[in-house]
Amino acid sequence: MNTKNNYTIQKQLVSMIFSFFLLSFLLSCLSPPQIAIEKEEKKLSRLICMKGLLEPRELSHFFMQENPHADAQKVWALANFYVKEAQDEGINSDIAFVQMCLETGFLRFGGLVSEDMNNFCGLGAISKEEPGLRFPSMEIGVRAHIQHLQAYACTRDLQKELVDPRYKWVQPRGKSPSIYGLAGTWASDQAYGEKLDALLARLERLSFN
Repeated sequence: MNTKNNYTIQKQLVSMIFSFFLLSFLLSCLSPPQIAIEKEEKKLSRLICMKGLLEPRELSHFFMQENPHADAQKVWALANFYVKEAQDEGINSDIAFVQMCLETGFLRFGGLVSEDMNNFCGLGAISKEEPGLRFPSMEIGVRAHIQHLQAYACTRDLQKELVDPRYKWVQPRGKSPSIYGLAGTWASDQAYGEKLDALLARLERLSFN
């Protein structure tokens, strides 16, 4: 009697285990297939008259990676000025910031413009006799840069009081809506747009990867 009961119990256990695995298999067949979704590649815009994507901390981090010997507090202040001033005028702060990096050699200077001039984009720098414009503070220097970019890329009016003495000489207004139009206009270097593009690509890799 006991042997028969044990056999019955064992048979029931085997049946239950088989049913469990069969049910698991059927459920797995009914589940939707797993689809590998590639990570979307984020890209900074090359258009000038639009809002930038990055925050001051991201711009500062990029800068310090390129020039770790720079004054970190000054870089942080500049990044904040660029984001704020660009936002006020509807200008792409990502582009303006990397243009500052290109024009100043990541604040190493060494050309006609010197650090004390607060001229971050080479405004008026023509020769030794005309080394460029001077501005009373970093904030005003950044504002002049943003206003000059606005003249090149946009046709709308400025939101803040004009501080860029060369603003009126940009004709026609809005002639360079993207960074590529700055080659041969803002700078005589025909590869100027590609150089800005390369800096933006490095900024993308650091910020989005």
